[in-house]
Amino acid sequence: MIQVGVIGCGFMGGMHTACYKALETLGVKVTATADIRPDRAEKMAAMSGARTYASGMELIEQADVDAVDICLPTDLHAAHAIAAMRAGKNVFVEKPICLKEAEMEELRRVEKETGMKVQVGQVIRFWTEYAWLKETADSGVYGSLLSAAFKRVSARPTWASDNWLSDFSRSGGVACDMHVHDTDYIRYLLGEPDRIQSQAYRDENGAIQQIFTLFGYGKNVGVSVEACWDYPATFPFCAAYRVKFEKATVVFDGTALTVYPEEGEAFHPKLAEEFKGDNKIGGNISSLGGYYNELRYFVEWLRGEHTGTIASVEESVRSIRLVQREIEAAGGLIAR
Repeated sequence: MIQVGVIGCGFMGGMHTACYKALETLGVKVTATADIRPDRAEKMAAMSGARTYASGMELIEQADVDAVDICLPTDLHAAHAIAAMRAGKNVFVEKPICLKEAEMEELRRVEKETGMKVQVGQVIRFWTEYAWLKETADSGVYGSLLSAAFKRVSARPTWASDNWLSDFSRSGGVACDMHVHDTDYIRYLLGEPDRIQSQAYRDENGAIQQIFTLFGYGKNVGVSVEACWDYPATFPFCAAYRVKFEKATVVFDGTALTVYPEEGEAFHPKLAEEFKGDNKIGGNISSLGGYYNELRYFVEWLRGEHTGTIASVEESVRSIRLVQREIEAAGGLIAR
């Protein structure tokens, strides 16, 4: 039995715990939970009969687990992941991996020194419609990719404990916390861009609340990407893309995936069957599907079924560095 300790029992910790519960047939179980809010840790522990700890560091030091799943605010990721690796525990850590260059280098160094397995929660690489797009682009079935547009927009993220997402020193703001999903996926799809142009909408304090970026690839390929989390509370979350290939245009509108071939009728491609569990935890995601997929991949890696290369520390470091280049191109995170 693979024993997992979940550190951070808020929205994302709840999502992950529900996924591990659904994955128990693979021989994995949450046996420890930790949160500085005892009621949260106890509520999550009740889902699987886990033992509770008063803090993430206490869990790392005392719990008999094979892996820890870190669902803490971003500024706490590196310290807990490094402590866990040094304690001989494998790690799943939420995105973005961290914000500071020194922490990125330390994470890479400790991972190499300890040999522990570390996966980062760049979940879009595992989201069914995006995984399909990656497979389709790599196959060349519709020819070369000519252009693409991605967007990820939502209401203000008021669900975070102590409103930590709005503290840009802790979260990095919309660019580092939400936009990083699409920047990471674009790197996964096309590699590093040759050119970057970015523009931002800012609030009255000069902080980025919406960012638009154009990535250039070669002479003629352009990819636009937009992220915003400053819409009213009633505004629906939407993640979508439109990709033009030589022989077809593919559109995901946030609900349906449609292929419009250059010849023939439009159709909805058959997708891999997705886990159907519903999220009753909160936040802006209604399904466990993508999270289930990425944690299944993590568990299968722990079981020795593959090499765990899709969402590595190195890939995640490269993606957050690219986001930081976007922020610089747009004039900095906070403009005075």
